[in-house]
Parts: sequence; C-alpha cells; structure tokens
Amino acid sequence: MSQDAQTPTHAAAGAAGTPLRPWLMWGAGALFFCYAFFQRVAPSVMVEELMRDFAVGAAIAGTLSSLYFYPYAALQIPAGLLVDRFGPRRVLTLAALVAAVGSAAFAMADVIGLAYVGRGLVGAGAAVSWVAVLALASAWFPPNRFALLTGLTMAIGVAGGVGGQAPLSLLVDGVGWRGALVIAAGLALAFAVFAWSVVRDRPPRADGRPHTGGHAGAGYGLIDRLKMTMREPQVWLIALFAGAIVSPMLSFAGLWGVPFMVGVHGMTKPEAAVVTSLMLVGWGVGSPLLGWMTDAIGRRKLPALIAAGGALACTLGWLYAEPPVWLMYPLMILTGTFSGGIVVAFATARENAPSASGGAVIGLVNTAVMGSAAVFQPLIGWLLDLSWSGQTANGVRIYDPAGYVDAMIVLPLCQATALLAALLIRETYCTPRHA
Repeated sequence: MSQDAQTPTHAAAGAAGTPLRPWLMWGAGALFFCYAFFQRVAPSVMVEELMRDFAVGAAIAGTLSSLYFYPYAALQIPAGLLVDRFGPRRVLTLAALVAAVGSAAFAMADVIGLAYVGRGLVGAGAAVSWVAVLALASAWFPPNRFALLTGLTMAIGVAGGVGGQAPLSLLVDGVGWRGALVIAAGLALAFAVFAWSVVRDRPPRADGRPHTGGHAGAGYGLIDRLKMTMREPQVWLIALFAGAIVSPMLSFAGLWGVPFMVGVHGMTKPEAAVVTSLMLVGWGVGSPLLGWMTDAIGRRKLPALIAAGGALACTLGWLYAEPPVWLMYPLMILTGTFSGGIVVAFATARENAPSASGGAVIGLVNTAVMGSAAVFQPLIGWLLDLSWSGQTANGVRIYDPAGYVDAMIVLPLCQATALLAALLIRETYCTPRHA
C-alpha cells in the first residue's frame, strides 16, 4: 500500500486491458462497508422491541447498540496492520463470516448477555470494512483519487445506513427484529463467498502475471508500522477531529434519532425513520462532495473548518431553536452533509503518515470515530434515564421531550471540539509528508 507503488500498479491495470476492474475491486470492498453501515444503525428501528423483549431501559438498550462499536474501535489498528500484511481479500472473507455468526447469535438470543455477544461479533466482523476498502482503493487507483474514493465509499455506506432505517423498519414490522437479523446473517455469508471469489488485493504486473511477493510494507514488522503511526502528533489531532465530527451523526442517526423524533415531534416510527435517514442521505452527498472539493482546491484545512462549523450551526438550529417539523428535513440533510467532512480526516492522516503504515493510520483514525460512538450512544441513554419520571407504556419507558433535548447536549459539544481541532490541524496541501 505504499504510495510509491500505487502509480505503477495502476498503470499495470491499464496495461492488462481491464479499465473496469479497479472499480469492481473497490466496489466489492465498498459493498461490505455498506453492509457494515446497515448493521451499525439497525438497532435504531428496534429500540422499543429490544427494550420490551429484554425488559431493559434506555441505558441498557444504548449499551447493546454500542457493543458494535467497542470491538469495531478496538480492532481498527489491528485490522489496518493485518490488511497491510495479508491483504484485503483474506481479511474481508473472514470478517464477513464472523459478522454472519454474530448476526445469527443476536437473532436467536433469549437473554441480554447472548445479545451482547452477538452484537459484539457483528462489530468485530465489520471492523475491517473501512480499512479494507481504502486499501483496495489505494492499490487499484492513483493517489490523486483517494479523497474522492473515500467520499464515494462513504456514500455507498450511507446507502446501507438508509436501508437500515425506513426499509428495515418495514421489514421488522413484517418478520420481526429476529427475522430481520437472520436475513442479515445470510447476506454476510453470501458476501464471504463473493469476496473470496472476486476480490484481488492488487492489480497484476505489467506482464499480466499476479504478484507473488509480500504486500506493500511487508518489509516492516507489525510493531514497526504501529510505531511509525503513533509517532505522528498530527495523526492524533486528526483522529480527534474525525471522532468529534462524525460521532454526533452516528449516535443520533445510528440509535437515538427515531426515538427523539417520536418523543419530541410526535411522529410515527416510520415517519421518524424517514426524517432521521435524511441525515444519512446528507452524509452520502457531503462525503464525495467534500472529498472532491478538498482534492480540487488542493487544501485540507479549509474544508475541515467548513464542515465542523456547518455541522455545529445546523445541530444548534434543529436541537434548540424549536423549528417546525418541515424545517427538520433540510436541517437533517445539511447536518449530515457537513458531517461528511470526515473524508478530509482520512486523506490528511494518510498524508501525515509513512507510506508503509497506510492501513495502520486509517485504523487509528477509525478507532477514534468508532470509539467515540461507543461512548456517546450509551451516554445519551444514561442521560435519558436520569430524566425518566417512571412512566411506561407496554413495558417500554416513556421519556418527556425536555429529557430528549437535554440528553442531546453531547452532540453540539462534540462538533465544537471538531471545530477546535480543525483550527489546529496543519495544512498538507494534499501532499504526503513522508516517502
């Protein structure tokens, strides 16, 4: 995955006469990221059913959902190192099998402990999705397309997130949440077969023969690549920006948006799922748009500032200004669009890291993203439980509108942190600092 190897391998792909093959390789990886994003937000349309079937409150429901993020976050750096060492194909295949087992276990759980295990396995399997697809993009395309492909990958992932909102809500109504998760397990199993059959780690050599040597960076040990990543102060600052700008969206659209819309604005669950999914739609638009913008102007810092400032302004608007319901639609879209500034973080992180540790640095930044979501989803649930008056309906706790608004204070606080981090990030002018 070294930068000095990217351009020659891209040329080799052209020499092999397969101009669409790079898109197939990247698309295969993006498909698993789409599935991972679907699983990430799926509990948002099952909150009432999960609280009722397991007889738990908002804090425990938030913990159950967040157990996707704990292994996802913990495995980001190991996933990056493993992808650097063994390549995306083998890692993606194994990951999809783990996700299939986890989804099936969650579906069959009759106690909350088994549901925890299943949800955690789904997160562990999904953990490699982002690192692997960016490794494929890096290997099959020239460096000047990386930010754009990062944004396009986000957009495809968001499509999975949208599928995990209103469409999944309808599926849950039809077959139940357990049946929906069994179907999800089957999809992961099918992808494992597809990945092993189709994905190839790198383009063939100019003579058309496959590579037989190690992967890029294989001359460095796992610990060496980890040390190279950890020594870069800018990488840590970029990770802070990434986690702070996207965790509000992952916490809201990924779990608490539907209950918020129902409790504060009196929507039905399908209506709330549609409105909440608009934040994901905005993210799907904003990610490639900001990726294209940052590459086109040759700057990283300005798009990061615009993204963080815009997300903060929009969130303050829909959370505290008490807008009419019709105005929630564009505000959700704009909040998601500005949250797409996370693509700037991944591009900037790669430019601040040695080329041999490309997977590791992506893993470190994604650890911050998923780790923050793992913290804030249950934190919002805990804040909701603090405001609970004791009222229930059909075995589900009822929270008043003021409680929902108070619990969401973590969202603008995160975005303000992202704005501060963006001010401190050093401009790279889209140029790698290391060979």
